Amino acid sequence: MLKLTFCLRRLPRLSLAEFQDYWLNKHGPLVRSLQPALGMVRYVQVHRHDGDLADGLRRQRGAPEPYDGVAELWWQDEEAWRAAGRTPAGREAGQILVADEAKFIDLARSPLWLGHEHVVYADPGRAS
Repeated sequence: MLKLTFCLRRLPRLSLAEFQDYWLNKHGPLVRSLQPALGMVRYVQVHRHDGDLADGLRRQRGAPEPYDGVAELWWQDEEAWRAAGRTPAGREAGQILVADEAKFIDLARSPLWLGHEHVVYADPGRAS
């Protein structure tokens, strides 16, 4: 399984609520509609929890400024990811996503990387 992890920081002009609303209700459906061209098998948005619980945990550990969210995208393998990028529809889907991301994500401050997932523990009774 190949996984793209994208740590998101919002554009400075957006509140956290505005950012999360756009991401979930506008960008999310766009990603879903482009899934066939992208060839991905899973897409998950992890929205930052805001409040004293998260602030206390960050202070306790001396952690840096939090991301506003994390996008996780999976492909069956590296070849599936590369295959999508070789098609005109896949390339167009990628361009559409980057253009939309620029509306709400501070791309220069939002690292992303490809990695191979190694499950160390998964509760067998929990469906994901």
